[in-house]
Amino acid sequence: MDLFTLNMEKNINKYAPLAERFRPRNLDEFVGQSHIVGENKFLNRLIKSDRIMSMIFYGPPGTGKTTLASIIANTTNNNFEKLSAVTSGVGDIRKVTSIAEENLKLYNKKTILFIDEIHRFNKSQQDALLPFVEKGIIVLIGATTENPLFEVNSALLSRCRVIRFNSIDDEELRGLIFKVLKDKERGLGNSNIELTEEAIVFLLNHSGGDARYLLNTLEVAVLSTDPNEDGKIYIDGQIVKECSIENNIRYDKSGDGHYDTISAFIKSIRGSDPDAAIYWLAKMIEAGENPKFIARRLVISASEDIGLADPNALVVATSAFDAVNLIGFPEGRIPLAEATIYLATAPKSNTAYEAINRAMEDIASNKLSQVPEHLKNIKIDKNTEPYKNPHKYEGGLIKQDYLDSSNNEKQFYYPKEIGYEKSIYDRLEDISKKINTDDE
Repeated sequence: MDLFTLNMEKNINKYAPLAERFRPRNLDEFVGQSHIVGENKFLNRLIKSDRIMSMIFYGPPGTGKTTLASIIANTTNNNFEKLSAVTSGVGDIRKVTSIAEENLKLYNKKTILFIDEIHRFNKSQQDALLPFVEKGIIVLIGATTENPLFEVNSALLSRCRVIRFNSIDDEELRGLIFKVLKDKERGLGNSNIELTEEAIVFLLNHSGGDARYLLNTLEVAVLSTDPNEDGKIYIDGQIVKECSIENNIRYDKSGDGHYDTISAFIKSIRGSDPDAAIYWLAKMIEAGENPKFIARRLVISASEDIGLADPNALVVATSAFDAVNLIGFPEGRIPLAEATIYLATAPKSNTAYEAINRAMEDIASNKLSQVPEHLKNIKIDKNTEPYKNPHKYEGGLIKQDYLDSSNNEKQFYYPKEIGYEKSIYDRLEDISKKINTDDE
């Protein structure tokens, strides 16, 4: 009897954590992911028809990936095996697949292989699975918190359906709390518990859509609170707060949380929303993001998104980077916040970014411009037109070619009439009108 079957027995281990005791046993008890397991939805249909295909369950912790695998194990007519990518190797894979192949040949029975944290398997381990998945000897269900597009071999990924798991919403988590408080077999129904609305709201706000985190926090609050004189365990917001070590921030510094949050941060700056930008900055700081990474992104944003509309933005951003290096954390959060607000409220222009991209694209796609003879450091042909030094002409202007004839009419920089760049726009307009065409 495997681990999943043992967990589904009615004889629940009373010493197991609440989140484990209350793990759903069937689709009716399952919480969240209605977009895939709701009535007539994709996975609901597959499970009920016993037509399971190879899949990768991808999503944040505590959203039901392992639980749904256990439900599949107990409601479909297949052999079920489980491996953990943390402790298993190629030898374990070969052992399981060998048994699966024998069961298919002798008994015409498929094997579902569940691999938790499949992103931890290296290339050779994933390659060992490929022929068995390809031939249908095993039906693979992998669970991962990391984006499978980056963490799972493309050959294996192409033979699996990626199923996205979302954070569980507040309404579903609220319902879960009340189910736990009433359930006398596996929940907390045997205790006289009064949970205030303030406590519920705190649990919802700080769980980050993670049912496991919510239940574990609730259990600690209940077990660490003595009953009052009426025998009631009274749980308010302050008690729950004291039992919650920290906010459950969805943030993996090498995964989607990292990239999604920095993306939201930069786009909030680009969208001139200082409040949103500060919020994402605070989230990154609280999650332990490398402050130098944040500072580098500010420098890039200052150049890419603010640019010549406010050239001082780059000075502010690089100064913030220097300040973080100089003073470290926690004080480094202050110059980061200052730079964030400055950039978010500055006028925006990406013309420098677009100009260099146009020029590089032109170089990659078209004939390269040769340096005109009059601009060369040492002139080989003494009969060519001499270089005209603009300082010798009125207004410091003189018309001459700075690219060869095949590229001389090309324009890469298109200034905007925004912020400081308006003065650049006006200056270029003025140059085009006043440029001196007299010979030296």
